[in-house]
Parts: sequence; C-alpha cells; structure tokens
Amino acid sequence: MPRLTRISLAFGLAFLCAGALPAQKKVKDDGTRTVQGQVLDPDNKGAVGAVVQLTDLRTLMVRSFITQDKGEYRFAGLRTDTDYELRAAYSGMSSPTRRLTVFDNRKLATIDLKLAKK
Repeated sequence: MPRLTRISLAFGLAFLCAGALPAQKKVKDDGTRTVQGQVLDPDNKGAVGAVVQLTDLRTLMVRSFITQDKGEYRFAGLRTDTDYELRAAYSGMSSPTRRLTVFDNRKLATIDLKLAKK
C-alpha cells in the first residue's frame, strides 16, 4: 500500500473515531459565583422581610436584599477572587456575621443566617 494512502487512511479512521465519541460540554468559568440562603428566626422559621447585607471586603461596597418567601435571599454575580461578609437584621434581631471567602470554590454557596435577640 503506498505511503500516501496509509496516511490518508489513518487520518480518515481518526476522524471517524473522534465523531463517535460523546460530545463534552465545556462549562465556561466566568469568574463569578452566587450565594443564597435563608434567614431563620429563633424558632427556625423563615423571616420574611429581613434585610440581608452583603459586604464586598475588597471595595467595602454593601448590597442589600429583603428576604422573600420563607426568608430566602440570593446574591448573584459575585467575584470568585473576593471575600464577602453576610449579615441579617429583622425586628430588633440580628445574625452573626458569616464569611464567603476565596477559598470556598463553590459556584453556588448556601449560607443560612440565624437571627438572635440582641
């Protein structure tokens, strides 16, 4: 068999084998993440209307979220190379400050905040 034919046959076979492999989806890492959770009162019930504050520890910018159904909150588009602090307040109560650090590599982090009387 001539050399050119063998090379062509090898490329053709490799092309057919590559087409038979399942396609792999590449997940694009856009450098952002989301933190979500629930604000709970001392009786472990969701605190609807609680204010959750998220502080960017690099810029010291504060974002706020008023909890929805079941006391749930969500902050999206957070940088993965920045630390954040979370805290909740509701009806004279507040939660301890919790941190989301750069060492936490979850794309979707869940942090519940428990309210306590001052």
